[in-house]
Amino acid sequence: MDDHAAFLQRVEALRAGVDRRLAELAPAVGSAPDRLVEAVRYSLLAPGKRFRPMVTLLAAAELGAPEGAALDVACAFEMIHAASLILDDLPSMDDAGLRRGLPTIHRAFDEATAILAGVGLLNQAYVVIAADQGLPASLRAELAGRAAQAVGFSGLIAGQARDLFDREQLRDPAALERLNHEKTGVLIVAAAQGGALVAGASPAVVEAMGVFARHIGLAFQIRDDLIDAQGSVEAAGKDVGKDAAMATVASTLGLAGAGQAMEAHLAKASGALALAGCDGLLGRYVGELFARRKAAA
Repeated sequence: MDDHAAFLQRVEALRAGVDRRLAELAPAVGSAPDRLVEAVRYSLLAPGKRFRPMVTLLAAAELGAPEGAALDVACAFEMIHAASLILDDLPSMDDAGLRRGLPTIHRAFDEATAILAGVGLLNQAYVVIAADQGLPASLRAELAGRAAQAVGFSGLIAGQARDLFDREQLRDPAALERLNHEKTGVLIVAAAQGGALVAGASPAVVEAMGVFARHIGLAFQIRDDLIDAQGSVEAAGKDVGKDAAMATVASTLGLAGAGQAMEAHLAKASGALALAGCDGLLGRYVGELFARRKAAA
């Protein structure tokens, strides 16, 4: 087996491990009202890249954590991500019809069930971190606090509020960057730093991982802007063209300028990864992921 095939096999094995553990951690049939359990599992277990948990796992592995030590923490970040998608897609928010190639949860079930599923998943993520007996209690408390902060009033909640109420005023690139960091980057930062913390990394390495994740989050959001502007529903697996009337990096800088901004963020992310000593597996994983997204554009 060549090096590239071995790398892809390892990545796929990690992703499959996340999927298996998510299925175990999701509420089981009979543990809550059947419709709610079905909706949660429909959203959480839908096929996806599992980017946030993969960042956690690869960061932990490269920094010397025992195999599997970060798995539950990684799954908790995926639960938060899934919850954020449910809430973002609601009729009162983005009113989306497709997510990951499937009808959004409020369309597959109903709006009330979607809200309950999203809030339930957020809380379950904290339960998963708190119950991880393989980690010291002090570390579990820190990880839960970082996860909660990523969701709250300086994270996903704030970003969604800006997206709903301030988007028409966001013509300044710095303001757009703040919005994109809150909507996308903060959770990736928590995931990357979470992996480093599980591995017992130094404060300097944890900080470098945060810089990496911030720039990767911004690059991802720009890529999403470009997909919304140029992509198809079939390729994206979700609605496109919904940001046409809004200020985005793509509309503010133009398509070429947005592409250049994305590349600049990727370069800064790569530099931070090298500083953290995580530019092996993790750097390769991120590079492959963006290369595939560019090829599909």
